[in-house]
Amino acid sequence: MTNAILPSGDDIQLQARSFLTEASDWVRVHWADILLAGALAVGIFFAIHLVRAWGLRLCRRGEGAATWYSILGRALGKTNNFFIVMTSIWLVSSLANPSPSIANVIHVLSTVATVLQGAVWIRELIFGVVEHRTLDESNQNYALSSALGIIRMLVTILVFAIALVVVLSNLGVNVTGLVAGLGIGGIAIGLAAQGIFADLFAALAIIFDKPFRIGDNIAFGTSKGKVERIGLKSTRLRGPNGEERIVANKKLLDYELLNNSNREYRRITLTIRLAYSTPGEKAAMVPELVRQAVEGEKCIFGKAWLSDFAVSSIDYEIEFDSPSPSADEADEKKHKVAMAILKRFDDEGINFFAPTQAPATPPSVSP
Repeated sequence: MTNAILPSGDDIQLQARSFLTEASDWVRVHWADILLAGALAVGIFFAIHLVRAWGLRLCRRGEGAATWYSILGRALGKTNNFFIVMTSIWLVSSLANPSPSIANVIHVLSTVATVLQGAVWIRELIFGVVEHRTLDESNQNYALSSALGIIRMLVTILVFAIALVVVLSNLGVNVTGLVAGLGIGGIAIGLAAQGIFADLFAALAIIFDKPFRIGDNIAFGTSKGKVERIGLKSTRLRGPNGEERIVANKKLLDYELLNNSNREYRRITLTIRLAYSTPGEKAAMVPELVRQAVEGEKCIFGKAWLSDFAVSSIDYEIEFDSPSPSADEADEKKHKVAMAILKRFDDEGINFFAPTQAPATPPSVSP
């Protein structure tokens, strides 16, 4: 294995003098071509600036990152002057007939500028897509601010690390060892912070997939509560008794979640037991009487079927829907429907089953 020999100071000075001599000869011989290419480069420079200005106007057309116009506009607005200058020079360099050394310098600088500018564009597009998917939910901005900061940092590190490897590779540097070192370092960090990253990625899954939002009432396992905050590691809920519940994001996603705030209605069931003394024609009226009671309270009638001939009663199973997702309103509707059924049964003389209890036997008193 041979070690690379770095050039000495004298070698660098010699190369610099050689480059300056070659550049001066090139300018002396091709000055007319250089002026023409320079004029075209200036025109291209201002044309690219016009495109960037159009991008900035496009960004102002939307609101923040809420529209795709603003995402594209913000990315174009991040076009830097170094990239514009090097792109302009590279596009016209062939017209100036540069010497091999100068052509190589233009190639290297334009490659570096293009790779770095591409990294900036990719980073801004990723940021825009992430914010487009998240910040449109105004009630989640507080919860997402810290998560978006972590996303920005991770995306920036990843994109510019790849850009650095590409630049060094184009400069002729052997990047195999660097890539291997970055990979091993990433694996070591991932293993050391496995639990933290698991909760972080679970938080990102909650952010993007949106199984629930702040303010939603959710149930999971044997627990339930109102979502108050979605953090990087945990989600905080307010329990039904006023307690604060803190659940790790990864553990929360392991459950089947019930989002009660996204209900369209609440289904209510009742069981009615009639006495066997009820005449058959009266028992046959039960479904219609129940339907009238349910619809009279502006609920959605489901069914009122005879479900069983029990030992001591005739059982009916009743189902209807409260049109509101509110549990409190569903309880109120259940009460009102039950009172309406009771009134209609009283009017028709339909008796409920009432279990009888034998009177208590008084204790015997011996003489």
